[in-house]
Amino acid sequence: MSVTPEVIPVTNGLSPQTLLLLSFALVVGLLTVIAFSRRKSRSRGNALLLAGPQDSGKTAILSTLSYNQTLPSHTSLQVNTSLVPLSPVRSLPVVDIPGHPRIRDQFQEHLTTARAVAFVVDASTISRNGSIVAEHLHHILHAITSLPPSREAPALLILAHKCDLMKSGTSSGSPSEIAISRVRMILERELEKRREAQSNGMGIEGLGAEGERSDMGGLDCSGPGGIFKFADWEGGEIDFAGTWVNVGERKDENGVDVDGLASLRSWLEQISL
Repeated sequence: MSVTPEVIPVTNGLSPQTLLLLSFALVVGLLTVIAFSRRKSRSRGNALLLAGPQDSGKTAILSTLSYNQTLPSHTSLQVNTSLVPLSPVRSLPVVDIPGHPRIRDQFQEHLTTARAVAFVVDASTISRNGSIVAEHLHHILHAITSLPPSREAPALLILAHKCDLMKSGTSSGSPSEIAISRVRMILERELEKRREAQSNGMGIEGLGAEGERSDMGGLDCSGPGGIFKFADWEGGEIDFAGTWVNVGERKDENGVDVDGLASLRSWLEQISL
């Protein structure tokens, strides 16, 4: 005569409190899996957008990335695109957005395909046109924070470009460090002016038609008083780098070619484009 083995429930002998804790842990685990799945399902672009004011050097950066040499360029009035090689088997689409005030809003058309945005600033002239550059950057920040939840926000890099033209004066540090510090300070000051004007109910000049006013957002910060600081921006992390392009050959003291875009290339590798 065969004997059917008795199946003992795994919960047998467990107290009600233990069962409650196990149930709670199971629910938390399921919610974590669901949240992670939703996050992974968010759409992600694969292109690098070069944005920024006109004459900041975007087209020169694009040609240098594409051909490893700086080609003669002029102010662009149309979008330039190129496939930049990152390795022998991998390339990156790069889109150069014109900086002219009347057409720079074309940035919006390409934002959905962007994995990263490099906002290019001429560090050698930022002291003279800081408010104009900040207005343009405000538009970028607003567009990024206005993306739908289903769209992963692109990584953002502010390039203090043409830092080889910077004069150190009494400042200590490399030209890149000096350029980054100046660009950061001036843009934070100008963006804070715009944020404060909005918080006081004052209109600020927007992009588009002359005299147009706008209530763009995108300047919220988590720091004390909400004062605008790049490190506290609620839209995500903002990185900085100092760059330049070589006009002719430039070598270091050992005779090795100097890559003025090395920090940009390193950033692209770090964000795993």
